[in-house]
Amino acid sequence: MEGLARYREQHKRRLSHMPWLYFSLKPEHRAWAEVWQAEVQATLTELETVEIGRGCFVAPEARIFAEPYRTVVIGDGSAIAADAFIHGPVVLGQRVSINPRATLDGGRAGITIGDDTRIAQGALIFAFDHGLSPESPINSQPVRSRGIRIGKDVWIGAGAGITDGVTIDDHAVIALGAVVTRDVPAYAIVGGVPATIIGDRRSK
Repeated sequence: MEGLARYREQHKRRLSHMPWLYFSLKPEHRAWAEVWQAEVQATLTELETVEIGRGCFVAPEARIFAEPYRTVVIGDGSAIAADAFIHGPVVLGQRVSINPRATLDGGRAGITIGDDTRIAQGALIFAFDHGLSPESPINSQPVRSRGIRIGKDVWIGAGAGITDGVTIDDHAVIALGAVVTRDVPAYAIVGGVPATIIGDRRSK
C-alpha cells in the first residue's frame, strides 16, 4: 500500500505538469484522480472568485487569484497546469489549456480566450501597461488596461508575449518567443520581435 501511495503522488505531479494526460486516464486511475480534482477545485472556489466548468483539470500548484470583480472563469474541459499564474478578470472558453509557467494577468479590462486554444509553457499575457513619462518614476506612472481577446483554436507558442489591447483572431498561431504588439488576423502565423506575419495555416 505504501508503494501504491507513493506512485499515486508521483502520478499527481505528472498530471499537474502534463494535464493533457488527465483526459486519457484509464478507469482505475480516473476514479481516484476525479476525487482528487474535486477536492482541489472545491478549495479554490471556496477561497477565490473562480467559476470552474465540468470536466476540468486544475493543478494544485497553479496560482489562480480572483478578487471580487476580477473573476476567473474556466470553461468545460479546460486544463491549467502547475506553476501557471492567472490573475482575473480572465475568461477561458471550453477545452482551453494553460501550460506550466504561463502568466495571464487580466488587468482591469480582462483577458478572454476562445474554445480549444492552447497556451504553451512560459507564455506571458498582460492586459495592462504602465506609462513611461520621464517626469515621474516608473513606480508612480499611471496604469492603463484595454484588454486582450484571443479567439478559438489559437496556439500561443512557448515563451511568446502578448501585450495589452491586442486581438488575436480565430485559428492563428503565435510562434515560440514572439512578442505580439498588434492585432493578428484569422489563420495567420506570426513570429519575431515585434511579431509579423510569416505564414498562413491555410497554405499548403
